[in-house]
Amino acid sequence: MFRISQYLQEIAAPTPVGPKRNPPGPVVIWNLIRRCNLTCKHCYSISADTDFKGELSTDEAFRVMEDLRAFGVPVLILSGGEPLLRPDIFDIAKRAKALGFYVALSSNGTLIDETNIGAIAGCDFDYVGVSLDGIRETHDQFRRLDGAFERSMRGIRQCRDQGLKVGVRFTMTRDNAHDLPDLLQLVEDEGIDRFYFSHLNYAGRGNKNRRDDAQHQLTRRAMELLFETCWSYWQKGRRKEFTTGNNDADGVYFLHWVRWRFPGQAAHIEAKLRQWGGNASGVNVANIDNLGNVHPDTMWWHHTLGNVRERPFSQIWPDVSDPLMAGLKAYPRAVQGRCGRCAHLAICNGNTRVRAQQLTGDPWAEDPGCYLTDEEIGQ
Repeated sequence: MFRISQYLQEIAAPTPVGPKRNPPGPVVIWNLIRRCNLTCKHCYSISADTDFKGELSTDEAFRVMEDLRAFGVPVLILSGGEPLLRPDIFDIAKRAKALGFYVALSSNGTLIDETNIGAIAGCDFDYVGVSLDGIRETHDQFRRLDGAFERSMRGIRQCRDQGLKVGVRFTMTRDNAHDLPDLLQLVEDEGIDRFYFSHLNYAGRGNKNRRDDAQHQLTRRAMELLFETCWSYWQKGRRKEFTTGNNDADGVYFLHWVRWRFPGQAAHIEAKLRQWGGNASGVNVANIDNLGNVHPDTMWWHHTLGNVRERPFSQIWPDVSDPLMAGLKAYPRAVQGRCGRCAHLAICNGNTRVRAQQLTGDPWAEDPGCYLTDEEIGQ
């Protein structure tokens, strides 16, 4: 995850550059349930409105949480499917809070209403993230449900009005990129705390015509809009969070934007970005699916490291006998092609790796989702 707001703050009020430090344990994104009331086009868990056999019980979830906490995991993101479809979701959330986790709820928002907002607020979630794929018709088309947008907005407003920190998640594709400006305006108009921009983790198109590639050009324009929008809030003295995910090249593109807009701060920002260190899949970000399988992150469901029913997470996560985990934890990563020649590998860390693996079969090949030109990566 790239925290745009944090690095814009470094332009406005620079802080000392320190050594790169990893948190005590990884952030764990936990798909507690695979069932969902929607069938979204870009769902990575391929969820459906049906029960999936073999999911962890409440007691098993409690035991996993105790192990995670003892291992130093600071953050639990409770996801799905749609996590509100789990009958014990509030018991799990309250237990997680009692254990001292920062607890976030990742929902599609359509099931949040006056009947359950009291229970949601009673869990004292640190953050509630709701996915929107655009404005009204666009969102409904992506979610394959008429009225989904209005139901999700109802959920967002219910959370906001209860004083919960709430954010919008947006995954951009060619089919919804046109709605990004309107979504940013919605975040302003509705008093929403956070906007999370997710890149579609597609396999990619390789290195041909990178400068003119339509998807790459859309991405570049979107990033510039996010940088300028976030900076305008800072200029007005307002603190709204903007973050991006699934493409750590955003950090490098931000550096180029700073060199253009604030050249006097570029050296400091570069040092801060190197301190961040880019992609953390398999290191500071982990995923547990609904069956208890552990993955390097949510986009690696096709690669299982172990199962928490058979071995504690605390034993699975440090184990580098798996070649993928050994490679993800290596620093620098042994990436190839453009990634291996990139002058900014220390910032990006080779990106998510899953696009390269899906396209070529080699997780260490160059990332086809990198939207930077050869000149921008220092060739």
